[in-house]
Amino acid sequence: MSTLSSIGRVGPLLALCRVSNLPTVWSNVLTAAVLAGAASPASGAAVVLLALALSAFYCGGMALNDLCDLGYDSVHQRYRPIPAGRITLARAQTATVALFALALGCLLLAPHREGLAGGAALFAVIAFYDRFHKRFASTVFAMAAARVLVYVVTALALEGAVAGPVWFAGAVQGVWVLLLTFVARRENRAPGGRYAWPVIPWMLAAIALCDGIVLTAFTAQPAWLLAGVGGALLTRVAQRYVRGD
Repeated sequence: MSTLSSIGRVGPLLALCRVSNLPTVWSNVLTAAVLAGAASPASGAAVVLLALALSAFYCGGMALNDLCDLGYDSVHQRYRPIPAGRITLARAQTATVALFALALGCLLLAPHREGLAGGAALFAVIAFYDRFHKRFASTVFAMAAARVLVYVVTALALEGAVAGPVWFAGAVQGVWVLLLTFVARRENRAPGGRYAWPVIPWMLAAIALCDGIVLTAFTAQPAWLLAGVGGALLTRVAQRYVRGD
C-alpha cells in the first residue's frame, strides 16, 4: 500500500512538471554540447549535469506556469493538477522553488561560471513568460527565447562561449516553437477545442527530431537522425502516461 501511495503522490507532481517532454530538453542539451565541441567521454559528467540543470529549469517553468494560471485553469482547464485537487498549492509552490534552486545549483558546479549568468537570464525569461503570457500574445517570443537559451546555457556552462552552430540549432528550435504556438492557438477554434489528431503532442515530440536533423547536417553522421527519431518516439510514449500540453 505504501508503494501505491507513493506513486499516487508523485504522479500529480510529474503532471505538474510535464515530465513527458523532458526528452526534448535532453536532446537540446546534447545537441548544444556536440556543436560546442564538448560532447566527449571526458566531458560526459558535465553534460549529464547540464541535462539535469535544464530539466529542472523546464519542470520549474511548467510548475510556475500552472501557479500563474491557477485562476484561468480553475475555470477553463480543471484537469490541471492544482485545480483538480491532485496536488496542493503549497506543495506546488515548494516544488517550483526547489526545482529552480536545483537548476541554479547545478550550474554552479558546471565547468564555466558563464553558464550561471545564462541560467539567470533563462529564469528571468521563464518567469516573464509565465506571468504575462495570458495577457500579451507577443510573449510567444519569450517562450521561443527560453528554448533558445537552453542551447546557450549549455554551451556557456561547458565551454564559456557560444559557437555559431549552437546559435543556429537554437534558432531552428526557436522558429519551431513559434510555429508550434501558432498551431496550438488555432486549436481553440477547432470543433470541441481540440484537433481530431494529436497535432500538438507530435509537434512537441518533434523538437527532438529537429535536433537530430541539425546534428546530422553538421556532423554528416546519420546516427544522430536516428537518435532524434528515438527521442521523439520516447516523448510520445511518455505523453501517453503524463500529458505534455
